Amino acid sequence: MMLEDGVEELLDREVAQRYASWFRALADPTRVQIAELLARKREPMSVGQITAAVGMAQSTISQHLKILAEVRFVLVEASGNANLYRINENCLSCFPTAADVVMGRPVAAPGDTPC
Repeated sequence: MMLEDGVEELLDREVAQRYASWFRALADPTRVQIAELLARKREPMSVGQITAAVGMAQSTISQHLKILAEVRFVLVEASGNANLYRINENCLSCFPTAADVVMGRPVAAPGDTPC
């Protein structure tokens, strides 16, 4: 959007911070693999199941899941004495919009993100 003095308006700082946190969370290949696995499965998975699929130590996977959960790419559900992890469908739908906004591509409402 163009301001009166001919200077373009920047992306809202709060939205920019949110988008930056998403990109940081996905800046690690293991976290990308975990997000892709959960998005493909579309059902909650235990740390053990994710660990077996990714082939890394459970403590490493748990740390990656924590980072993904902090930005709400992954949602955590308690199941007895364990946690189950699933992809946040809202983030799947709004992440491409975030990428478009950052790349300067036109989008309908860059500040309207449900994540």
